[in-house]
Amino acid sequence: MSMTSSSMNGRVIAVTGGARGIGREIARQLAVAGARVAIGDVDGAAARRTADELGRAGGTVEGLALDVTDTGSFSAFLAAVEDHWGPLDVLVNNAGVMWVGRFDEEPESATERQLAVNLHGVIRGVRLAAPAMRERGRGQIVTVASAASKVAPSGESTYAATKHGVLGYLTGVREELRGSGVQISVIMPGVVDTELAAGTATGAAKLLAPADVAKAVVAVIRRPRFEVTIPRYIGPLFRLVTVFPQFARDFAVRRMVPDQVRSTDKSARAAYESRTVTGEDGAGPG
Repeated sequence: MSMTSSSMNGRVIAVTGGARGIGREIARQLAVAGARVAIGDVDGAAARRTADELGRAGGTVEGLALDVTDTGSFSAFLAAVEDHWGPLDVLVNNAGVMWVGRFDEEPESATERQLAVNLHGVIRGVRLAAPAMRERGRGQIVTVASAASKVAPSGESTYAATKHGVLGYLTGVREELRGSGVQISVIMPGVVDTELAAGTATGAAKLLAPADVAKAVVAVIRRPRFEVTIPRYIGPLFRLVTVFPQFARDFAVRRMVPDQVRSTDKSARAAYESRTVTGEDGAGPG
């Protein structure tokens, strides 16, 4: 099936971090559009529950355990999808975690977890999925990154570093895959109303819903592009700001981007961060 075709019917699509939040909504919209969707999540029971719920609504959805920080787990997940439905058409890298606060108060465990999930998890997914796609001459990898791929809000320094890294990594991989038939896409939303963003401020942009991000993922699979920002206007705005002298750039960014150190309600984030970033649980949805 041509990856430039607008039809979603029968496409085999895997979504990481798909049990909750943005990942769940991506899976739901893809299933409604006719794709066969495999949800991978570190909470395998939650992945299976979500798959059952979406299946009862008429979708073709399978839920599987997946730890994106473990190569064996990721390999087994992709193999299970292929054994069930055949070659993977699209991998959606969605799993992500975020710690918010002063850089010098960030626990080492939170730093390591964000790097492992947000950056290395994406690298791992690309390395495991892209070679087979290249061999077949078709496929697509869509990564849900963040507007923090372009800016670095105060209070999100490590998170922004991982998202900058994701954009840099995928920019290089895209060039290596040029002409292979494999498409690379990066979705960069502002603040989305999910548990990951609990207690944070949105800045000048409106608060997005998971459905906004999922809609962009479905659209970029139908019509592949490399960079997609949500809202759309923030992409040109970021490019414009970069031509300003530093003092003007700083002023503009401070007006647009929230200071999460001052604005964030840490008590509203405590349970999420303990479970997904500083505690022993794994990667949740981005």
